[in-house]
This record gives sequence, C-alpha cells and structure tokens, in this order.
Amino acid sequence: MHAEPVYNGEPYPPSPPAPAGPASLSGVLGGAATARMVGQGAVPQARIDYRAAQEIKRIVVEQLLKEKKATPSLTGEVEEQRGRALINEQVAIWADATGRGGGYSPFEERELAGLAFDMCFRAGRLQRYLDDDLVEDIWIEGPHRVFLKYSDDAEPMQVAPVADSEEELQELVRDLIRASGQSGRTFSTFSPEVELRLKDGSRVQALGPEVTGEFTHVAIRRHRLKDADLPTMVSLGALDEQMANLLRACVRARRNIIFAGEQSSGKTSMLRAVLREIPASERFGTLETTFELWTHKNGYHRHVVPMEARASNGERVDGRAAGEITLLDLLRSAKRMSLTRVVVGEVRGEEITAMMQAMTSDRPGNMCTIHASEPEAVFDRIAELYLLAQSNFTPELAYRQIANGLHFLVFLSVDESGPAKRRFVSHIWEIKPVGPDGRPTYNEIYRPASEWDQRAVPYAALSVRNRQKLEAAGLRTELVAQPAAWPHEVGA
Repeated sequence: MHAEPVYNGEPYPPSPPAPAGPASLSGVLGGAATARMVGQGAVPQARIDYRAAQEIKRIVVEQLLKEKKATPSLTGEVEEQRGRALINEQVAIWADATGRGGGYSPFEERELAGLAFDMCFRAGRLQRYLDDDLVEDIWIEGPHRVFLKYSDDAEPMQVAPVADSEEELQELVRDLIRASGQSGRTFSTFSPEVELRLKDGSRVQALGPEVTGEFTHVAIRRHRLKDADLPTMVSLGALDEQMANLLRACVRARRNIIFAGEQSSGKTSMLRAVLREIPASERFGTLETTFELWTHKNGYHRHVVPMEARASNGERVDGRAAGEITLLDLLRSAKRMSLTRVVVGEVRGEEITAMMQAMTSDRPGNMCTIHASEPEAVFDRIAELYLLAQSNFTPELAYRQIANGLHFLVFLSVDESGPAKRRFVSHIWEIKPVGPDGRPTYNEIYRPASEWDQRAVPYAALSVRNRQKLEAAGLRTELVAQPAAWPHEVGA
C-alpha cells in the first residue's frame, strides 16, 4: 500500500488582486504542488503555485546565464548554490508582490523554493516521483495523465500531472535532456524521438506528437537494483543458490553468456549481478546505448572502460547520420582497448555480428542481453538481426556463429498471475554444435518445473568439456543436479 501523492490537485482559494510589484512575478497565481525547500529534507503537505515556480525558474535561469558569461567557472555545485540564493530571493519578492507576505507561511515559501529549484536543476514536478525509491516505472501520457508503476503492485496508480499543457510537457523533456548532460540529443518537431539517461541512472524514452498523433508520451524506467549481486538476486527469488553457483563458475571459467527474456524481465539486473563475479582487478569494457550496468561506478571494479553510444544530431553526411556513434562502432573500438572481455548491455541491431565475432574469435568470457519472447526464439532472433545487418548474411551463418561462440543461454521469465510481478530464471541452456537441421543444439541444464511453475529446476547434465572447465573454476557439479531450493515466493 502506498501513500497518496502529497499534492492533492486543489487550487488555492480565490485571492485578492496582487498589488503592483516586480513585473516578472506580479499576478502569477495558480495551482498547487509539492517540493522541498532548497537544501532541506522531506516536509509535510503543502500547496504550491506552479505558475509562480515557472516564472521564478525563468528569471533565475536568465540571471545564471548572464553571470556564467562573466564567470565561466560558475558550474556544477557552485552554480546550484548560486541558484539557491537567487531562488530564495525571488520567492521573497513573489510573496510581497502577491500580498501574502503576512499570510503565506514560511513553510509554503520553502516548498515553492524547492519546486523552483527542481525546475531549474532537476526534473521539475516530475522530481517527486523520481525521489520515490519504490517507483519502478513512470508513464506520462500527455500533460494530464501520469501513472506510477510500483515494484510490488500489479496495477499502475494514476497521480498528479507534471505539466499543465503539451507545450510545458515538451519543455520538461528538453529540461531533462539539459540536466542529463548528454550532448547531441534534441527533442523538437524535426526530432520527435529521444532516448536519454538521467543522472540517477533512470532510462527515459520520449515520443512527440509527430509520432503519437496528439500528445507527448514519456516512459521512464527506474533501476532499483543498481548494486545487486548474485546473493541479492537469490534473496529476491530470481534464482536459487545452485544456479547462482553455476553462473558464478561460468564467469570465472570465461564462458560466453547471453541473457534473454521479454521486456522488463530482469535481464539487465541479472547481468549486472553476474558482472560482480568478474575479478575487481580485471580490465573489461561495457558497451551500451544508454548506461545501465554502472560497473564503472559500483565501487568494486577498478579497470572498467565504459562506452556509451551517441545519437545523431539529425544531419546526414555522406549518407551517414552526423555525430552518431553506434554500438557497432564501439565494438570495433573495444578491440584496441586491451580488454579481457566485452559486455554489451543489449544487442538489438547490426552490432550482433560484431558481438558474435567477439565470442568466436576473441578471448571468451563475453556477455550481452537480447530481447526474446521465449528461449526457442533466441536463435532465430539472432539470425534475424544478422539479415538486417547485411543482406548477404544468412541464417546458416548466424547459427554457426552461435554454435561456435556461445556457451550458455540464460532465459528470464515474468509471472504476472499474482498480486505482484515476479521475475526469475526459467531456463539455462548449454549450447552445443549445429545439428542435422543446421540449427544449434543444446542441453537443458535447467528447465521450468512445470506448466504452472515456470521457475527453473535441474534437468540435464553438463557436457564433459564444460563440466571440466566449470569444476576447475570451483563449481561442484554434483550439486547442480540436486533439486532446486528456491528461497521464497517473492520475485526480483
């Protein structure tokens, strides 16, 4: 059960006309919101004037731009500190200009200052939802419909809007782009689609009305398990202890692994946890469209080379999107970085060819994730991406690359039959050579327990070759065949 949003959506009661005052703030009255006083902690319920906060933001941003021209060092925390002072000054002016100097409480003034600060430096009215650690997804469907998806709830909850108009919502998206610090990304009529990463690691995808037909839509995916390891995933019910031991040995034995599953099945969280088994001193690279693995900031690995793709600025030069850096470009660069292994956050295009080449020709131990509806579809999904990459590639080539380079496939499933969504490992396959039909064969090391319980249980034995390598890495293979010991019913 979750508390209702602090903002109840009720406007302020009618107020007398504002006295003459600074033109920038005079007469700016309107709805209510929640925020925090600049530099203060959480506070009780309050109603805040949105339009006043927007006007304060405009004034402060303009003033900061002028000051930064004279003082280029005004950046980062110094800029925020100066912004706090300007915001508090403008809030005092606003209180006097609206005739509320005596009736508008200091607490409500602090709340207005907090919202104005969020608008200047964070995510505006959206920030209160980003600050809720239990929120897993945020869906914005135009200016008047916002939904929160909590990790332990099956149904999303509608909450107060984060914008009063389509224009304000689009400006919010542009504010998120500026706050993210990711250069080259734009959101406009000519570029109505943008993907970006917020400073807290949240992934944002926005589509403008040129794509959706009427209103801007925004999906924000939160990463609640940024520091997860395999013991954490076991405690959450994503896999059992013996499966964790198997994956731990796969990493130490430098086996190539693909983590597959449908959208929001926990692939990235599982990959992030498995990466903690790479020795802290090992030098490896992570290649992502948008940073989500965060191994370079986990405080454990010391020699990670993080690489992030970059979107085009919208122009084309010699038939190529200007300024664009693709995952395929990064994979080529990674070969010259003296890396012991390569990890791709998600393969979904032509980079699959370079990824499979790395698995077959470079040092083993590489990993990636891929979208697939079921484990049987993974081979065809890879073949499909091969065909999209280059017309003269064939499914047979993809199948040979899979059989020659991939050692294990870990598939994650989602169960939404209960009150809360559960994510867990349902299959672990050991990939074997191409069979008579030209497709890779495999051992089902783990498979679903039953039609009604999709959680994985031991099924087939490892091949001699992989068993020897995993035993050398510390795995007691006789324990893999023991009955599964899932910790409890909670999903990851």
